[in-house]
Amino acid sequence: MNVTWAELQPEFDAITRRIVWAVVTTVDTRGRPRSRILHPIWDGHVGWVATSPLSLKAKHIAANPWVAVAYWDQQHEQVYAECRASWDTSLERRQWLWDFFKSTPPPLGYDPGTLWRNGPSDPTFGALRLDPIRIEVSRLSEIMTGKPPRVWRPANG
Repeated sequence: MNVTWAELQPEFDAITRRIVWAVVTTVDTRGRPRSRILHPIWDGHVGWVATSPLSLKAKHIAANPWVAVAYWDQQHEQVYAECRASWDTSLERRQWLWDFFKSTPPPLGYDPGTLWRNGPSDPTFGALRLDPIRIEVSRLSEIMTGKPPRVWRPANG
């Protein structure tokens, strides 16, 4: 069932902020999927990951910017986001992301300084942006009663 962002956001935020960690899948340079656990924080419908722009995932994203993001918990509440990933390399954006993570209460937020001792200008600290083309939210309990997943797509998607 297609919904507006205003309809989906409260449920999306509740699930992603509670689960925190997501499986993010990239496509490697040979066209094969590669998954890993990442810690996105969403600012509205734009996701942000503090991660290294020198990593293997950065090489994958350089070759193919499409990623899949999946959240799941034992209550079978799910969020799936299909996104275009891009790096914002500006020091202003990296400082913003640093502050965003640091000022967000745990468990979603954390102090990036525990991982990047040289601050937001550290060359291994990057701002990975996730722009979804589709977000799906569902609960197994609802699916079993016939309620379809809720799907949001941006107007330009």
